[in-house]
Amino acid sequence: MKVFVPVVAAAAIALSGQAAARPLEAIRSSGVIGLCAHPNSLPFAHKTGDPAGFQVELGRVLARELGVALRLDWIITQYQMRSAGCDILLDVIADQQAQGETRLRISKPYYRTGVALAVPASSALTSFASLNESTKVGVQVGSIAAMIIGQRRVPISTFGFESDSLEAVSNREIDAAAVTPIAASYFNLTHPDNPLRILDRDESTADLNWNVGVGMVRPDDALREAIDAAVERLRSDGTIDRIYRRYGIALQAPR
Repeated sequence: MKVFVPVVAAAAIALSGQAAARPLEAIRSSGVIGLCAHPNSLPFAHKTGDPAGFQVELGRVLARELGVALRLDWIITQYQMRSAGCDILLDVIADQQAQGETRLRISKPYYRTGVALAVPASSALTSFASLNESTKVGVQVGSIAAMIIGQRRVPISTFGFESDSLEAVSNREIDAAAVTPIAASYFNLTHPDNPLRILDRDESTADLNWNVGVGMVRPDDALREAIDAAVERLRSDGTIDRIYRRYGIALQAPR
């Protein structure tokens, strides 16, 4: 199964300037808040609900904090965002400049992620700095990691999905995969007989690191404040960490 990457994809989605605002009062009046998610993108979300995915689980507790139910709006392409009518997206890059034309308003961040290296357990690689002209690295086609690693004269091999590059590392077809820690951690959870070693992210390269928050589709101030407060509560009591941990993922605090 291919692993969808909402963290990156959400930053590329262009929302219509005509999208109707959904203030907090309207959401509470209707009794539901809509979450846009991909229907086949574990560990993020899955339409059959077995498992549901951490976006669905987090969406449910966020909705509960707001006193409403969660409605799932399944989308596959960016163009469906315009008609889906959802109120929020999860795992969105918490940087307004990175959002570009999405016009999403971003909550307080709830974790930090970026690009890490996944390598075989026996690999001698220890960091991005240890990559050289003899190490082939799998990257997503068109990604910032592909550009940065390529500029360092490190051989790269392009893949359409992070899961494909992780499979290639597992099969020793390449030396490392430049992927999100979420993708690598979930790969290890689902491949317990042949786990990969996940190297620490390189915080010295700003473009390979980012905070993550809730993306809100034209909210009013009251909704944004309510989402911020809910995120803070769920971070403080460990709920968010527990949800992601069920998918093999240990979150890092935002910076």
